[in-house]
Amino acid sequence: MLHIVIPAYNEELRLPRTLRALRRFATDRTSMWGGVEVLVVDNDSSDRTAEVALAAATPAMPVRVVRCLRRGKGAAVRAGLLASDADLVAFMDADGATDLAALDAAWHRLHLGADVVIGSRGLDGSVADVRSCRTRTAGAACYRRVARRLVPGVADTQCGFKVMHGALARAVATNLVAPGFSFDVELLVRLRAAGARIDEIPVTWTDVPGSTFVPARHGAGAFAELAAIAWRTRHLGAPVAGRATVGARSQSPMPLPAPVALPVALAVPAAASLLGEA
Repeated sequence: MLHIVIPAYNEELRLPRTLRALRRFATDRTSMWGGVEVLVVDNDSSDRTAEVALAAATPAMPVRVVRCLRRGKGAAVRAGLLASDADLVAFMDADGATDLAALDAAWHRLHLGADVVIGSRGLDGSVADVRSCRTRTAGAACYRRVARRLVPGVADTQCGFKVMHGALARAVATNLVAPGFSFDVELLVRLRAAGARIDEIPVTWTDVPGSTFVPARHGAGAFAELAAIAWRTRHLGAPVAGRATVGARSQSPMPLPAPVALPVALAVPAAASLLGEA
């Protein structure tokens, strides 16, 4: 059984198209997954997000709405992971930016021994339609440098597509604290500290208009959250990992680095690189 968690804040316009695509996916692959249920986490929306989610439910793909009054994508994903009880659990963005072929690729990686499979726009073979400008490109590079100090070897921490074994996801989600857009980094830090094998796979990703991420409002917070994650997880150890098989087990734990001070002036342009991940 696969549960797909979708964090959603005021997504009544973009969510129906994503759920229709998932319904087609679920109908065609029942024999592979053994059943697919979607958990839409209504992150204190003020529109009809919950109603349109429930309206998309069918026998082939049940849809459940989970309420999360604490604002933030990280808080919403945590609530969805903890509400799941399936053998496998995934989370993806409400805009459907990642092509669903990634679910098939993830299924095969899990059966080959991976504990966690994450989509990456930074691997050979990935296709990413990303709006870019000089400021945004510089900001993205800055954010990646800081994130890689926390999860060395991971090419793309922020792609909104991750699949993992359910028991592992729920155990790690219990300790997640970061409520905002940098929560993926804390999730990966804790997964690696738990000894999980994390495989990255290339994905086809499309920048969908309508993101709720506002750089001027959320930029500095994204970097502040990274610093808080580094401090909060400083006592954990993580296996040394290569890029091909991120999170491979090792007998020599590598201590996590201390928080890195970053000028706030860099936070806003860097966070602009996350526009598609809201």
